[in-house]
Amino acid sequence: MPPRSPSTRSGADESAGPVPEANRPGHHPEVEQDKPSGPPPRPAASIPRTTRFPFHFERSMVVPALAVGVMPRTAEVVVGEEDLRVRFGPWSLRTPLANVDEVTVTGPYSWLKVAGPPHLSLSDGGLTFATSTRAGACVRFRRRVPVLLPSNLLRHPAVTVTVEDPEAFARELRAAVRRAS
Repeated sequence: MPPRSPSTRSGADESAGPVPEANRPGHHPEVEQDKPSGPPPRPAASIPRTTRFPFHFERSMVVPALAVGVMPRTAEVVVGEEDLRVRFGPWSLRTPLANVDEVTVTGPYSWLKVAGPPHLSLSDGGLTFATSTRAGACVRFRRRVPVLLPSNLLRHPAVTVTVEDPEAFARELRAAVRRAS
């Protein structure tokens, strides 16, 4: 029996034709299919990734918070795939993750400086949404964001939030900013 040529398949009948160049041993395609160049696309029906951080309510802060409409069900920080959202009773803030410059864990705070409604820093115009004196996280923005006035006249360079786990919030926000960029 004569030796088989490399252009025919073993075990196949000779009428099947030659093996295509791209299927021969040693051939490498221009683009490796098993090595993606970026993150996989999200399926059309998938749910966007969001992480919710509830505020930490100290017992001594509950009454001042309730007096201005802030309670556990109306106070949270949400880190989404594309934005950061803060809800503090009737006040809210929303900004794209691309606007987040840095986040740092801060505290403790004086009770008088955090009890009740949002507090405006006279030194830099930042806001504090607080329900705890223990610790929080300060988020600085690249561009100032509106919060207190519905007219958007007053814009703030930063917001401090006293979530239950400021360290976890800071880690998640940093990771979300990296993913979004």
